[in-house]
Amino acid sequence: MNAYLGNISEENPLISAIHTAVKGRARYKVNGLYHSPSLKRYLELQLLQKKAIAQVRANHLTGNVLVIFHSNFSPSAIALLIQDVVLDFRQKLRKLPVRNAQIQTSTEPAKNLRQTLIQKQLKVSDRLLLVSATVSTLVLAAGLLHRYNLDTGILLAIQKLHTPLLDRIMVGITFLGDPLVVLLICLAIEINLLHSNRRQQANTLGIAAVSAIGLNYWLKVLFGRVRPELWNRIIHVGHHSFPSGHAMVSMVIYGFIGYIVAKQFPQWQKQISISTVVLIVAIGFTRLYLGVHWPTDVIAGYAVGLVLLMACIFYLEKGQERDEEDEGVREKYVPVPFFS
Repeated sequence: MNAYLGNISEENPLISAIHTAVKGRARYKVNGLYHSPSLKRYLELQLLQKKAIAQVRANHLTGNVLVIFHSNFSPSAIALLIQDVVLDFRQKLRKLPVRNAQIQTSTEPAKNLRQTLIQKQLKVSDRLLLVSATVSTLVLAAGLLHRYNLDTGILLAIQKLHTPLLDRIMVGITFLGDPLVVLLICLAIEINLLHSNRRQQANTLGIAAVSAIGLNYWLKVLFGRVRPELWNRIIHVGHHSFPSGHAMVSMVIYGFIGYIVAKQFPQWQKQISISTVVLIVAIGFTRLYLGVHWPTDVIAGYAVGLVLLMACIFYLEKGQERDEEDEGVREKYVPVPFFS
């Protein structure tokens, strides 16, 4: 194995394997990746389309690529895939006009690093602004509904939509937001993440699930709001009403799952995001249709859930950044031998 990887490096210095000790996981040094965000994006996009690869993390600050792949493939085969992608990237660059084919080099590493950090800060600021605006809108909407006593009118209007077929559909959808069902889904996904050596994501998903269910229970006890009783319910519910546990937990759990899936399959990011939002909104609406929550309960659940969801996402991203920095430091100062 080492001899073969060494031959790849000697014949074409594009790819160097720097760690292949763990089965199904390998790290490579890619010539040309250092301070080239365009090659980073191209590598991740192209490699994730390969069925053999489960996860790719390219780092244009260190020039390294971490690949998690199916165990029946060898690190040497993955190295050849990376080599083909890099060569394809360079070939496409040659076909571009000169003014569009300029690639960032390491001639000004301090300036490039500073620009990268500024871009990350702007991205985080934009997301925080969007989340703040969304949460503020939800809080304002809940406040207006409560101020003008619109909860009852909205539920009675929704009650007119009831049909036997729609009742069964709504019961099926609301089942997906049940805390026990969500916990089972989380458990299945966590096992898959751990099997793929994605511990950071698995741990954060566990934290998100426990935090969402625990916080919702505490808020229900704190406010102690009585559930609506405007008609005979077709499902059994217990405990207090505010905020909606289905809305809050689905926002956190399905939102976080949608986030990590979209990261893994960036080519389907838009479709995954839309599907996630539709599912979360549908679960919240079923609680109104079934008459087990006031509209303000659902809106408040979304608002609190969104804040918790973003906290979990930021926690995950910070952890991944620390891991990348630690890996970069270790690979820079500690020589890592080849492993068969």
